[in-house]
Amino acid sequence: MKLTQFTDYSLRVLIYLATDPERRATIAEIARAFDVSESHLTKVVHHLSKCQYLSTVRGKGGGMVLGRAPSDIRIGDVVQSTEGASMPAECFDPERHTCVIDPVCLLRGALREATQAFYAQLNHYTLADITRNRAALHEVLFFHRETA
Repeated sequence: MKLTQFTDYSLRVLIYLATDPERRATIAEIARAFDVSESHLTKVVHHLSKCQYLSTVRGKGGGMVLGRAPSDIRIGDVVQSTEGASMPAECFDPERHTCVIDPVCLLRGALREATQAFYAQLNHYTLADITRNRAALHEVLFFHRETA
């Protein structure tokens, strides 16, 4: 399974914020740290905020922080919220579904189980789990700020 760029950026934003959870961050600084587009991150931050993974403050001195404790953010839930409905094959899409073997096909069940297992496995990990190396992450992500 390949994750979308939107999901990739969503996970990066959460990792960045978990690296220094007491400090507000801006879209601009996260974009610089990862060398990605601010406009893409704006959409990502909007989604993460709607899902309450982030808390945002507008205006001067504004920025964002995690909306929950890192131990309360399950990676599978984040991926599922950013990827949307899982449709690993055409037969999962009722509007595009044209496969002639559908009434007797067993593949859909296997793919459904695989997708469920994928998310279940990711949900064994929280944001706290994948950022327990905060010092190393901080060194890499915040190096640009300290040398500027």
